[in-house]
Amino acid sequence: MKPLSLKLPTSKVTTFSALNLASASLLVTPLLFAPLYSATAAPMEIDVTVVAPRQQNQVAFVPFAGDSVLSPIILNDLSKTELKVTSKDLPQQPHSSSELAGSLPVWQSMGIPYLVVGSTRSNRGKVITEYEVIDVKSGRVLQGKQSLSADNNKDSMRYAGHVIADKVYELITGTPGDFSGRIAYIEEVGTGKQKVSRLKVMDADGENAKTITEVAGSIFSPAWSPDGNRIAYAIQRDQSYPVIYIQNVSGGGASALTPFKGSNLSPSFSPDGSKILFSSSFEGSSHIYEMSTSGGQPKRLTNWPSSEVQPSYAPDGKSFVFVSDRAGFNKPQIYRYEFGSGRTTKVSNSSYATSPQFSHDGTQIAFLSGRAAAVMNSNGAVTANLGNTGIDEAPSFSPNGKRVVYAATQGGKGVLIIKSLNGGESFGKSGQGVIRSPVWSASPQ
Repeated sequence: MKPLSLKLPTSKVTTFSALNLASASLLVTPLLFAPLYSATAAPMEIDVTVVAPRQQNQVAFVPFAGDSVLSPIILNDLSKTELKVTSKDLPQQPHSSSELAGSLPVWQSMGIPYLVVGSTRSNRGKVITEYEVIDVKSGRVLQGKQSLSADNNKDSMRYAGHVIADKVYELITGTPGDFSGRIAYIEEVGTGKQKVSRLKVMDADGENAKTITEVAGSIFSPAWSPDGNRIAYAIQRDQSYPVIYIQNVSGGGASALTPFKGSNLSPSFSPDGSKILFSSSFEGSSHIYEMSTSGGQPKRLTNWPSSEVQPSYAPDGKSFVFVSDRAGFNKPQIYRYEFGSGRTTKVSNSSYATSPQFSHDGTQIAFLSGRAAAVMNSNGAVTANLGNTGIDEAPSFSPNGKRVVYAATQGGKGVLIIKSLNGGESFGKSGQGVIRSPVWSASPQ
């Protein structure tokens, strides 16, 4: 097996099987024709709601021998997908395929297609995990035994659990998992001049939240870099214009990218991470600009007499989508701009469409349809309507495009929802504050 190293900011996970993790970023920005963030909104509780389908058991998971940390993480991750996973009422507790000799018919009689087994051991400060995904009908081990080495600390072990869940999901479905990606979001406390906003990052299971930056004022539209190492976002302090900053997720100060006298909003990284799109009104009406992530002079890309905002690069970098009110007041629509020809075409078909963001493969666009979070294909046909969220923000796709994350209000609470596009639901943790603008990273680090 070919070794592949996966690094954390402060620790290391090394896996000895091909993981094929997705590497393009998915970015979501809020509706910013006019700020919709109320200065008088009362603090709200935050719920993290995870939505996943419910169906017959498809995977039997035996907790790994010698382990008390990885197994709960893996089981929790897999249970939030279209797979129905169980670790209860199993006929045996095998930890390798060799332990199934002579008892395979017992497992076959259960009618569960897949079995996951494994074990952990310590080796010079590392935790070595070996695991197998078994096709129960044939007894075949999918792609052979998998092995992963992780530093023996909390962050590294948590990440290792997500990586294993990614691989298990991929072996069963053929699609890379999205558990080792992370979600950035904004948490607000206080109101008016007392408002404090925090940019936070958490694991894709809603756990392990950490504050990246905290400001007196508002933070808007966080956007991940393709490699998952940086986040761009806009800050508006009291009596000042919004300014876009770029910051390393692992720490360090933020760098101001757009110190222009206008509303600088909605950053979007190019697929190679070298450029950024944003909207700005420093030359009058809001238009779309492109500039290097290292700074310099921005290049104006749109020249309509209307306002153009919320740009988002296509995954192939050959075009971007944006929002314009050229169709009339309060009739925003989504358009696509092609870099090669400079041609612009209308994409959306609804009467009110904003906040477009591509899926990783470019076949879907998440957007806000009126007050409802929705998904359309690249031709503008709506394929999923997630309903009125109570917050004018669009969803953000997970790396594999199977799930979305978005903020909503439910029963007076701020809710962070992770939803499978196939339906079903379960619930996560809660906290204090107003939550906004969650966006899913495609790359874990």
